[in-house]
Amino acid sequence: MKEKIALFGAGGKMGFRLTSNLLKSDYRVAHVEVSEGGRKRLKDELQIECVSIDDALEGADVVILAVPDTLIGKLSHDISPKMKAGTMVMTLDAAAPFAGHLPERPDLVYFVAHPCHPIIFNNDDDPRARRDFFGGAFAKQSITSALMQGPESAFDLGEDIAKVIYAPILRSHRLTVEQMALLEPGLSETVCATLLQVMREAMDETVKRGVPKDAARDFLLGHMNILSAVIFNEIPGAFSDACNKAIQFGKPRLMRDDWIHVFDRGEISESIRRIT
Repeated sequence: MKEKIALFGAGGKMGFRLTSNLLKSDYRVAHVEVSEGGRKRLKDELQIECVSIDDALEGADVVILAVPDTLIGKLSHDISPKMKAGTMVMTLDAAAPFAGHLPERPDLVYFVAHPCHPIIFNNDDDPRARRDFFGGAFAKQSITSALMQGPESAFDLGEDIAKVIYAPILRSHRLTVEQMALLEPGLSETVCATLLQVMREAMDETVKRGVPKDAARDFLLGHMNILSAVIFNEIPGAFSDACNKAIQFGKPRLMRDDWIHVFDRGEISESIRRIT
């Protein structure tokens, strides 16, 4: 018989995605959802009845915390006395574990699993996959996983569950919790999301200066496509001399000389402190 999973936040934005994918597996799942709207959605769309916290934790082998980062510390401490030794606690982000918000229970297994989301170079023939930007539905995506504490043998179970909840899967990467924190919030949010926001603001500025909005959007997104393909070696190629010259003089105009320090442990820790 497959392991029992207690899924907290089953009717939330992320929890609902997990619930839908877990229904396709052989895992036994007990669903916990505090919001009336979330419980109604689970019942109306997936015919799932939620249970109490005590019922969910009774005999649970794995507890998935599909709740906001700010709630993981309190929730994990509240339910800790009710979890048997050997239970796997899975979080969907490295922030709270990295910040030390999980209970000091050396007899528990702590596992972190986070999706990479479908890559921008998506050539899937299925139009639904090409429009699945988040992942977990139609487009293949890679995943990252970390066994924070517990026996080595526990990793296979955690990775298998991660492959189910984030399916369909492209690749599975095993990392440490600290490496996952470098990727998020460091790489994906502090750097990538920030620079993309700057690009959007730059596009809006060209519109303010007279460029038609549709032309500016087509021009920027088209160049993001080809420039990304060259930079990330998706295709063979090189930038023109003019483009290289623009980068040479543009980067110091746009970026601080010490921007790379956003990856220093202190910077990552402070970013996570703000998040959690």
